[in-house]
Amino acid sequence: MTEPTTEPIPDADENRRQVLYWRLLARLFDPEEQHALESASLSVVEDIGLPSALLDPQTSVDSVVQRHPELAAEIDGLMVPGEDGGRRDGAAEVRRAALASKVLLNVFDTGCGTVTAGQLARWQSDLGWLERALGSRPGELRAGRGRAPGGVPGQGLGPELGSIEAGLVKRMQLREVLADPQLAAQLTPSMSLIEQLLRDKHNLSGVALANAKALIRRFVDEVAEVLRTQVAKASVGTPDRSVPPKRVFRNLDLDRTIWKNLTNWSPEEERLYVDRLYYRHTSRKTTPQRLIVVVDQSGSMVDSMVNCTILASIFAGLPKVDVHLIAYDTRAIDLTPWVGDPFEMLLRTNLGGGNDGPVAMAMARPKITDPADTVMVWISDFYEFDRSQPLFEAIEAVHRSGVRFIPVGSVTSSGRQEVNPWFRERFKALGTPVISGHIGKLVHELKNFLA
Repeated sequence: MTEPTTEPIPDADENRRQVLYWRLLARLFDPEEQHALESASLSVVEDIGLPSALLDPQTSVDSVVQRHPELAAEIDGLMVPGEDGGRRDGAAEVRRAALASKVLLNVFDTGCGTVTAGQLARWQSDLGWLERALGSRPGELRAGRGRAPGGVPGQGLGPELGSIEAGLVKRMQLREVLADPQLAAQLTPSMSLIEQLLRDKHNLSGVALANAKALIRRFVDEVAEVLRTQVAKASVGTPDRSVPPKRVFRNLDLDRTIWKNLTNWSPEEERLYVDRLYYRHTSRKTTPQRLIVVVDQSGSMVDSMVNCTILASIFAGLPKVDVHLIAYDTRAIDLTPWVGDPFEMLLRTNLGGGNDGPVAMAMARPKITDPADTVMVWISDFYEFDRSQPLFEAIEAVHRSGVRFIPVGSVTSSGRQEVNPWFRERFKALGTPVISGHIGKLVHELKNFLA
């Protein structure tokens, strides 16, 4: 097999490409417009037959593609390494530089000053085009699971993009936007926006509060749909062979049926005669399980709070699973009565404050009635008010009583986790190491407990 050839880019094309990338860097790192680079870039874009709107930082990628729909196909996978098999055509590289510069500039150059609802929506749309250019699915890039330049999945982009979006949200006059139904309708729910809404909900009323609640519910429903799919991927319980399988087509065990009837094969007729059909056992053995989730609602854990309330509500909907949810900072609140409605649970949280784990443990321990049939998930960074020992001693006692204790650094979409090293080492010695902060890992752990 021959190796892919790499043809040198002609000097003229190389110069054009460098002009476009120098303009990109100048725009990102120097707020002053470089007139020479702007005029040179305009000439390059026009010479290769691309619209000059690519150079307008106020024009969204959506707007460019609406006017020039053929560019959508070029942007898809634009920045995925190796898509061209190693071949480099000079003119194609110049087009790639122009399109990539547009997508990158719109996402990473957010300017300064007040941000409108329309500007935030435009940025979120442009981020979607960056995900397409990197070959990621919608939402993957912010979650840290999409491709990044160089082909490394999510390499550092998730936290950076989340920080950019959070900055945009903070620059919004959010209360004024929420008070205007037309402006509020332009908002696209995101974790950064939901965090701001939850922090500010006590200062909202009337139309603004109604719009805030509508945005929170939209976001909760979207995340719940994703988590519900993850939970459904694994089955709960083991097959109960004491219950005869249902004789329906979807339960037919075709491989076993063929194997058991091979003695009925007729070589002359080349036909298999089936005396008996075999079906799979689908009934599951289930026993009542108690799931106690304790989640830190201090300021650094908002992502975990949102995800855990939704996840708890999903598990609460499973048969014979008794779910309890406690949120805490310097005080603890029992959210169990609303565990079936994550929206209502979030409205009752009070984000902020510090960490007082022993207060939460005092509320959680009376809920343990059968230790062998209980799992306690504790989500926190475990940075306590210099009272690490009392909380750990209580956790150790719960674990030794037979409760399955699962410490989690955080439950985020990106998998980021930060844990107090003092606790991390002691959890490891206890035989209950802190699991990965990615929510998919927690779903897997809980499914194993319920199996």
